[in-house]
Amino acid sequence: MIYKLPTRQGNVIEQKQLDQLQIGMTREQVRYLMGTPLAASPFREDRWDYVGYYKSPRGREAKRVVSLHFDDAGRLVRMEGVERQGTDAALEDPDLKTVLREEQRDAAEQERQAGDNSRETGVILKPE
Repeated sequence: MIYKLPTRQGNVIEQKQLDQLQIGMTREQVRYLMGTPLAASPFREDRWDYVGYYKSPRGREAKRVVSLHFDDAGRLVRMEGVERQGTDAALEDPDLKTVLREEQRDAAEQERQAGDNSRETGVILKPE
């Protein structure tokens, strides 16, 4: 069995951050809460796009795009992609706790399989 690391690209988008967004927030407040947007055009300052991608060690993928629109005064006026997606919370918002839990589950499964393999062969290794 080959261990694969989780892959995370783009912005880390967690639902708990999105739940705190409110219409009327300033750009500075949004940046403090969400971080720097992945896609922000210097020619069009009224839209920020946060793009996140996560692939678990087991091969499950999650993709999310959140678009935030601002008015001329720099206030948040519209949000797209903020609603909760799907039912699998581990994929939807792969925060640090979820990643660590998946890594522990994978490590336990590898240990169990390694233990099963040694029992099948009947070989017992003893230190010298």
